[in-house]
Amino acid sequence: MSKKTDALLYHSTGRKGKIEVVPTKPCRTAQDLSLAYSPGVAEPCLAIEQNPDDAFQYTAKGNLVAVVSNGTAVLGLGNIGALAGKPVMEGKGILFKRFADVDVFDIELDSEDPDEIIRAVQMLEPTFGGINLEDIKAPECFYIEEELKKTMNIPVFHDDQHGTAIISAAGLVNALELVGKKIEDVRLVLNGAGAASISCANLAISLGLKRENLIMCDTKGVIYKGRTEGMNKYKELFAQDTPLRTLEEAANGADVLYGLSVKGAFTPEMVRSMAANPIIFAMANPDPEITPEQAHAVRGDVLMATGRSDYPNQVNNVLGFPFIFRGALDVRATVINEEMKLAATRALAELTREEVPDSVARAYGNVKFSFGRDYIIPKPFDPRVLLKVAPAVAKAAMETGVARQHIDLDKYVEQLEALQGRSKETMRLIINKAKSDPKRIVFPEGEHPKIQRAAQTVLEEGIGQPILVGNAQKITDGLHEIGIDPGLMTIIDPASCPKSEEYAQELFELRQRKGLTLSEARRLITRKSRVHFGCMMVRQGDADTLLAGIDAHYPDTIRPALEVIGKKEGLSSVHGLYMMVLKKGIFFLADTTVCIDPSSEELAETAILAAQTARILEIEPQVAMLSFANFGSVKHPLAAKVREAVQLVKEREPGLVIDGEMQADTAVVDEILQQSYPFSALKSAANVLIFPDLTSGNICYKLLSHLGNADAIGPILMGMNKPVHVLQYGDDVSDIVNMAAIAVVDAQTR
Repeated sequence: MSKKTDALLYHSTGRKGKIEVVPTKPCRTAQDLSLAYSPGVAEPCLAIEQNPDDAFQYTAKGNLVAVVSNGTAVLGLGNIGALAGKPVMEGKGILFKRFADVDVFDIELDSEDPDEIIRAVQMLEPTFGGINLEDIKAPECFYIEEELKKTMNIPVFHDDQHGTAIISAAGLVNALELVGKKIEDVRLVLNGAGAASISCANLAISLGLKRENLIMCDTKGVIYKGRTEGMNKYKELFAQDTPLRTLEEAANGADVLYGLSVKGAFTPEMVRSMAANPIIFAMANPDPEITPEQAHAVRGDVLMATGRSDYPNQVNNVLGFPFIFRGALDVRATVINEEMKLAATRALAELTREEVPDSVARAYGNVKFSFGRDYIIPKPFDPRVLLKVAPAVAKAAMETGVARQHIDLDKYVEQLEALQGRSKETMRLIINKAKSDPKRIVFPEGEHPKIQRAAQTVLEEGIGQPILVGNAQKITDGLHEIGIDPGLMTIIDPASCPKSEEYAQELFELRQRKGLTLSEARRLITRKSRVHFGCMMVRQGDADTLLAGIDAHYPDTIRPALEVIGKKEGLSSVHGLYMMVLKKGIFFLADTTVCIDPSSEELAETAILAAQTARILEIEPQVAMLSFANFGSVKHPLAAKVREAVQLVKEREPGLVIDGEMQADTAVVDEILQQSYPFSALKSAANVLIFPDLTSGNICYKLLSHLGNADAIGPILMGMNKPVHVLQYGDDVSDIVNMAAIAVVDAQTR
């Protein structure tokens, strides 16, 4: 229930759906308008009329793919129609953009007539650089793709067929090497005779599998010569002259078992009957033909892959189509041919055998990957996939004569690296860093539905162990209402908690000379302030970190934290920071939430703590102390305060790259720094910006967030004795999960 709710909210919150069109040129002035449209637009029109290839120079065609579907074979949902399939096609567009920076329009065609679909797609050729066919049922999908490839002069690629084939083939190459078998010697049994199955069979044959060693099965059993029931011309190509009639018979003695069918299609008895060191790719989704646990229970020499991310060796199409189209588009290929598919297969197989960098391990919770039975296919979030597959595809296109543009492959790799210049899923890396050593997170607002849903995600993703504080009955009822099993959560009611008296006594000891009586401490702990209760849990070691503020003003969360946990010894104050994720990169902005009018001492503290936070999150800090002046250009006490702070930081942290006072544009524009201020300690743009007061910092981060399309992650509270972090009033569930991950990473460093 909660997953359904989360999925529907994800798609419906804010701007509906998952995609939007963003202009790449300015259109703010009359001059811009005259260039974007009439009369200026006539010039590229005339140029394209004279030379059609100029469309790649003057329009988005060269980076634009159509994801085309009629909704007749959507995911595991079947024939749900073109309109119902639209969310999937939008999702495909997100993956194209996220992994390879390819732009997509999704095209849903309301027709089951193959010839109508063919004609509609043919008419789209002037618009697009490539066509990705998606979720069209077999056998019509074969005919549609064949006809389009014959008649169109841009790449046409049915991902349901070829994507699965390419990824599984890469895994097969590596699996065979690990078990010491050659592809020309093995016998492969393939259960399923749809689009993906037939493409997998063809690609395996292209890799060297002997056609006579391949047995294909469908719901009627083995596809054999002379069979008439349930046959078509595409299945007929794989009909064997064999006495075998059932999947069970075919599996006996087989080296490889491919499943593109249904849950439970492979039985333990089939696994037991296979040859030594059997390879099983159970790729049905969401549930495989047999699970790894079931297969390994039968015999220990099985090497397995599935379509699921919670098992090793996931056959995931996202490892293929974004990068294949990237390479094809960048050389303006007219088709995606067999050589290009094989190039992608070999690139993926070879990448798996390379040493896996720490950045990939961090992206998956610090799990170390190395070539072996549990790692035969690269991970989707491995940034090297783009750098390996796209150039391999482009090279194959050029070598086989289907590329209309030849490129320098070394420079091409550099261009691809530049595509990865933005945040590189920074938050995902932080989440996985948290998952490597989960901590106990106390949520004092445990009755709030958003907190409960976030706690479920925190628990399911392994980020931490949530503790929900509040009225136990209300929390339980709320969890039931949104479909979460209360038995999975730790729920603590301060009114009945055995430790409440201990916490009250400790609070009284802390605050008795601040006007707090023991009876008032008891009221605060048991009834009045759940933030005090949660902070006391952290203080006493019953929780590792606290996250609160979804339903309260910022000071109402910080005040109890300061009273119970306090700031670090030697600091004059606590400080606040936001991490801003923009297309240009990641910036840390401080102080944006706490110090209203800081002294030089407080500014220096802010800078040092912000730099430490950046390093905890594995970003090397370059710090700019901001002002309205540049390096003494204005004599004013406010500018002098910032200069003094810079000196204090340099004395305390001589190894930290920091400079100021400087204006904001000086801090973030390389050209200004290098041309006007070559003496600056900053040789490139700063990524940690320290504001001279709360007013400027708070205004800046909110403007960046709402007008600059930056993702604001925070506030991150710095300088507390123990990790306490504050939510923004009204944060979304995803914001809470992000902050929970940051809180856990903070706790890991204590």
